[in-house]
Amino acid sequence: MLDVGRHPNIELMAYSELTELSGEAGNFTATVLKKARYVDADKCTGCGACAEACPTPVLDLYNEGHAFRKAVYSWFAQGIPSTHAIDADHCRVLQGKKCGICAKKCQAGAIDFEQKDETVELNIGAVVVATGYDIFDPSKLPEYRYTDLDNVITAMEFERFLSASGPTEGHVYRPSDRKIKAEKAETEKKLAKSAKTLARFEKKHGMASDDFLQGLTTQSVELTEGLAKDAEKWAAKAKEHQNIENRFNELDAQVGRISTAKKLAFIQCVGSRDLRFYPFCSGYCCMHSIKEAIIAHEHDNDTQSVIFGMDIRAVGKGFEEYKIRGGNSSQISYRRSRVAEITRGENEAPALIYEDTATQKVVKEEFDLVILATACAPVKNTPQVAEVLGIELDPYGFYKTEPANPLDTTKEGIFVCGCAHSPMDIPESVAQASSAAARAVQTVIKAKKKAS
Repeated sequence: MLDVGRHPNIELMAYSELTELSGEAGNFTATVLKKARYVDADKCTGCGACAEACPTPVLDLYNEGHAFRKAVYSWFAQGIPSTHAIDADHCRVLQGKKCGICAKKCQAGAIDFEQKDETVELNIGAVVVATGYDIFDPSKLPEYRYTDLDNVITAMEFERFLSASGPTEGHVYRPSDRKIKAEKAETEKKLAKSAKTLARFEKKHGMASDDFLQGLTTQSVELTEGLAKDAEKWAAKAKEHQNIENRFNELDAQVGRISTAKKLAFIQCVGSRDLRFYPFCSGYCCMHSIKEAIIAHEHDNDTQSVIFGMDIRAVGKGFEEYKIRGGNSSQISYRRSRVAEITRGENEAPALIYEDTATQKVVKEEFDLVILATACAPVKNTPQVAEVLGIELDPYGFYKTEPANPLDTTKEGIFVCGCAHSPMDIPESVAQASSAAARAVQTVIKAKKKAS
């Protein structure tokens, strides 16, 4: 990405949207909407001081909703250009409230709340569509209870868990355990606030809250005029404090028993090779699951993984050897089975019900964490992009291409590559991108010859 950002012949227009395309191959006019960042890209050094000071937390979609970012943010640390942007939907200033802390902290003076969207017209010879993909929504398979069970997650979520820059800093903690930790932290704040309230009553009346409650129960405390006035409110606050303290102690004990997930289950072909959704193989999921299981074992050598699938498609040079290495060195077992259902087990452990085809028996087995290898699906706004470009989609929502020229869309001069074309892994996407670029160059050269 750094090479792209520094290349003299590449103009990078991040945070922009193609709104219109007119003309023909070799002579297109593209209308691009450059969205306001509210941060001057020429001044911003990417130091992150603004994000550190920003008081507004926003759910971080890059971390699949398992962490929070700030209203001024960069999508991820290695992004190009290394420039922050302000989320207008959550920024207090842009919502008409008082704040502006980011502007005070930015020594480069890059914050610009007056920045506006800008429309740019470009004369271009060809277009390469590389819009990537979305993952299949596993909630469409109710038997896997993705929305009901905290400890059933997607492979993309697990990828973020394994990352050192992710929400768990590379440690595989279960989402249900993270909720307990978050509740303990929140309860600790309530406990401190409640203790301050009680301290005011104790200072005013020279008596500990426990003694006051005890005296009130045994009617041994003398209700002076001042104490009688506060008695009802103080008693209510003291009882509330006891309840908060009891809950905090319960959570503290639970947190003490939390450890990282040791027993993992990977379920393959969630939405793919399924006639109800995508009948074809997504191509990369088997190797991705094996890779994640190997990394999880590297992080914690006690980790054991079971990969459930109809078969393991290790297609490619060295892939079969990688699969065998996972089995031999990383405590991975491959189980030929299609999981029928996931239910809630003890301590929020997902329990898988499946037929073990080796023993021909139906088995119910609990795991610490279940990872769903979801299908590769077209990006959600693909129909809108196709309409702007004037090209067609195939029956599954990917961009339609010609069989004889697999990178050519239904409009001359517009090409497609990567998962915008169909499911494929990174090496294949990179190779295909080179091919699409070559086709684009051919179009431009052809147009120049025609013009001359």
